[in-house]
Amino acid sequence: MRRMKYIHELPGWPELSWQREALAQKLAAVRHEQGRLIGSMEGLGFQIRQDADLQTVTADVLKSSEIEGEQLDAAQVRSSVARRLGLEVGHLPDRDRNVEGIVEMMLDATRGYERPLTVERLFDWHAALFPTARSGMRRIRVGAWRDDNSGPMQVVSGPIGRQKIHYEAPAALRIPDEMRLFLEWFNGPQERDWVVDAALAHLRLVTIHPFEDGNGRIARAIADMALARSERSPQRFYSMSTQIQRERESYYEILENTQKGTLNVTYWMEWFLVCLGRAIEGAQGALETVLFKARFWESLSNATLNERHRTVLSRLLDGFEGKLTTSKWAKLTKSSQDTAARDIARLVEQKILVRNPAGGRSTSYSLKVQSDTRPGRLQAG
Repeated sequence: MRRMKYIHELPGWPELSWQREALAQKLAAVRHEQGRLIGSMEGLGFQIRQDADLQTVTADVLKSSEIEGEQLDAAQVRSSVARRLGLEVGHLPDRDRNVEGIVEMMLDATRGYERPLTVERLFDWHAALFPTARSGMRRIRVGAWRDDNSGPMQVVSGPIGRQKIHYEAPAALRIPDEMRLFLEWFNGPQERDWVVDAALAHLRLVTIHPFEDGNGRIARAIADMALARSERSPQRFYSMSTQIQRERESYYEILENTQKGTLNVTYWMEWFLVCLGRAIEGAQGALETVLFKARFWESLSNATLNERHRTVLSRLLDGFEGKLTTSKWAKLTKSSQDTAARDIARLVEQKILVRNPAGGRSTSYSLKVQSDTRPGRLQAG
């Protein structure tokens, strides 16, 4: 039985179409939510916007990697983002080349949203993603288009011998021309609907699948770049990758169905816009956390704190895993057990930390959060 053709094999590719009337309401809703969010942030002050930006980019990096099944260390990602944004975050963990690379790519895409997207820039992103020229145990071509030396590029699942082919990308020989057309389109007129083109750019890039690995992360970075153009701002206050990760199953399903469908990509565009709308709505909770942190630090304006105090309190506010003990304090701040015990005692004395009920070797501590520092709803400015 002859298989259905993929969209990149159809006459007319890469000219995609969609039903504008069917998307008009969803597109208007997304633009409205974008405007509300930006208006809210403009009334919150420079420092809070910076903190929100830091939190959003950190989430974007973490979740874009999670979509591909890769778990990054949240503290390393956050410190890497903060370092590049010039923010103070206390003690910085040792650098990880894999973390540094994806952070560098994501920030280059959004901070440099006005600059043209070029072959060289894409190769730099790819090289940053794979600093050891390996994907897991496998050596890959880095900073170059893929080849077909190991056979056609396929997206598969299932055990060896019973694998299901979800998608087969264009032959490697087509990639230079495919990417030339893609970049000419993306670098075309700037006065256009960049929300729509974020969806199209994402789809076209993953369909071409120009690299041996990392195509999904690069496609999402390009979509973020287009969204930054739509807002004319390098700062990010919502994370599309976070929402895609939440909807990962439907994300892969709609991509597969679209790539096996026709050049009318209305369903993909609809899915992308609804997902984007939920991402913007989801930013509300994240921004409440930023406001909560701002109020927390404001409540400590008269407290006596050293750098170690600020480092651990920041970690607790960011969602510390497990219970805070003297040993964990010493490890986080690279200090002795005695110093850790004195630091903790000082915070307990100032009623910033409280000792948990269990004692002895299980002694642990938690933040004593005052009722007036709990998160409240973010109001539009």
